[in-house]
Amino acid sequence: MNEIKIVFVGHVDHGKSTVIGRLLFDTNSLPEGVVKKVQRIANETGKPFEYAYLLDAFEEEQQQGITIDTTQIQFSTAKRPYVIIDAPGHKEFLKNMISGAANANAAFLVIDARQGVQEQSKRHAYMLSLLGIRNVSVLVNKMDLIGFEQSTFDRIVADIKNFLRPLGVELNKFIPVSGMLGDNITARSDRMPWYEGETLIDTLDLIDGSDELDQKFLRLPIQDVYKFDARRIIAGRIEAGSIAVGDRIKIYPESRETTVKEIACWLERDRQQCARSGESTGICVVDEFFNKRGELITRADDQPPHVSDRFRASVFWMGRTPLTLNRKYKLKLATQEVEATVEQIVRTIDASNLESKSDVTELKINDVAELIIKLKRPIAFDVFSDCQATGRFVLVDGYDVAGGGIINAAEESSADERPSFIGENVTAHGELFDEFYYDVERQEITHVASPVKQSYRIGDEISTNGISYEYPDDFDVLFLREDAFISVRDKKITAIDRLERYEYSGKPLMNGRGFGIKVNSADGVQTMIEEYRRVHTPPIDRKAKAAFSNRYFFFNQFRTLKFYFDYII
Repeated sequence: MNEIKIVFVGHVDHGKSTVIGRLLFDTNSLPEGVVKKVQRIANETGKPFEYAYLLDAFEEEQQQGITIDTTQIQFSTAKRPYVIIDAPGHKEFLKNMISGAANANAAFLVIDARQGVQEQSKRHAYMLSLLGIRNVSVLVNKMDLIGFEQSTFDRIVADIKNFLRPLGVELNKFIPVSGMLGDNITARSDRMPWYEGETLIDTLDLIDGSDELDQKFLRLPIQDVYKFDARRIIAGRIEAGSIAVGDRIKIYPESRETTVKEIACWLERDRQQCARSGESTGICVVDEFFNKRGELITRADDQPPHVSDRFRASVFWMGRTPLTLNRKYKLKLATQEVEATVEQIVRTIDASNLESKSDVTELKINDVAELIIKLKRPIAFDVFSDCQATGRFVLVDGYDVAGGGIINAAEESSADERPSFIGENVTAHGELFDEFYYDVERQEITHVASPVKQSYRIGDEISTNGISYEYPDDFDVLFLREDAFISVRDKKITAIDRLERYEYSGKPLMNGRGFGIKVNSADGVQTMIEEYRRVHTPPIDRKAKAAFSNRYFFFNQFRTLKFYFDYII
C-alpha cells in the first residue's frame, strides 16, 4: 500500500512538534533510546521535558527551542504507513516549510487556542493552497490552557473557514487537542465531551488513500537511460497512471510514438507485465529513439501534456535576492531542467489578507505572485490541477532554490513565432536563425530557439551570421515539410514560392533548419523531394526517416557546434 505523506504546519510555538511527538510517543513509534536522550538534553539545559524535542533531531534546535529544518519520520498505524513531516514555523524558515510540504498528500494546520489565527497561520494556509494541497485539517492545540472551552474553539474554526474558503482548500476536520496532555491525539478526551468528532489518529486513517493516481493518465518523467547488456532501459518514477507491456506510448516534447516491449527486471522471477503510480521502473521500447532525461512518457491515447516554452504560474519567492524581470533562472520540473526568465509579473498577492497588487517589477523574499514564465526551449508539463507532479516546479537562482510554484495555464508558445517567410502563394516557417550548442555539463546538444521573431517578404535582407551559423550571400532554402522554398541573393530574399515551382540554379542548398543539402543537380532535387514525400506518408517508418536525413542532410556545411556558455544563451 502506498504511504501517505502528511505535513504539519503553523505559526511558531503553536505546538506542531509537540502534537507529533505525542502522537509518536502514544503509539510506541519512537526508536529505542530517543526518549532517554531527550530527557538527558532537557536536564542539561534546565528545561522541562517536552514532546517537541522528540522531533527536533539536532541538539542545536533542542537548545534553542525551535524547529529549523523539516523533520520527516516514517510512521504506521494499523491501516497503512505514513511519512509525517514537521515543518518550521518561523517566518525566516518559511523556505524550509515549503520544501517540507512540497510533496505532501494532506496537511494539518496547527493553531494555538489562546492566540487564535495569526498572520503566519494565514500565510501557511495560503502556501498549502499554492502547493495544491487541498485536503487540510485544523488542529486547535493547547485546549488545556483555555480550560477546554467550546466557544473559543468555535470562534477559531469560523475564522479559519472564512480565510480558507476562497482558496479552494478542502476543509476536512477541525479537532480540539492538547499535544502536551494527549487529548484527542490517539484517544477521545473526557475533558471535551462536547466534541463528537474523530481523534487525530482516526483522522489520519480517514484520509483518502485510494490508488486514484493509478486511474489517471500516465505520467512517467524519464530519470535516465541506461545501456544494459543488449538493452536500452528507460528509467523513471511513475507519477500517475500505469504502464504495461504492449502499451502504445508517446514521448514528449517531441511526441514520438512507440510500443513498450518489456518492463525491465534484474531476475526473471521478478518480471512483471505492469508498473503503477509511485513505482520506480525501467522499460524497453520497440523503437530505438534517442531518449534523454527530462522527457515525459504518456500513453498514446492519453490526454497529452502541454508542450510550450511559456506558461502562467503562481509562485512563492524565497530568494534573498529579489526576483526581477528577464533575469535568468534555472527551472526544475519533475526531471526536466531548463533556463527560464520571468516575462511578466501579472500581480502580487498578500498571503495574509489575499489583497493583490499589479504594476510590480520585482518580488522580494516571501512574496507571492502570478507570473508568466518564458523558457529557453519548449518542455512538456501539465496544469497543476490535472497532475501535481508535472505541474509543480522550483526556480533556482545560482545554486539556491529561490522560488517554487504551480502551473495555472499554458501560454502560447513563442516557438509558434518562428520567422515567417510570406509569399503570394505560400508561407513557410523555419529555424534558420536558431543556435546549436554542446552543453558541457549535461554532455548533450541543446537547441536554442532564435531570438528573431519577424516576418520576411521578397526584398527583405536577412542575417547570414550568428553564433553557430554562417551562410553565404547567395543560397536557396527548401522547406520540405511545408512544400515551399526561398531564394536569397546578395543577402536579400528574391523568391518565396511553392516547392513545385523551384528550379535548381547551382546555388548552395539548405533545409529549413540551416542544414546543408547533399544535392547538386535538378534531378537530384526532384529525387530528394519524391523520397521525402514517400518516407513521410503514413504509416511512417522512423528508421526510413532517419536514413533519409543521413543521406541528404549534413550539419557542418553552414553551421558549427559551439560549446555552451551561460552568457551566450
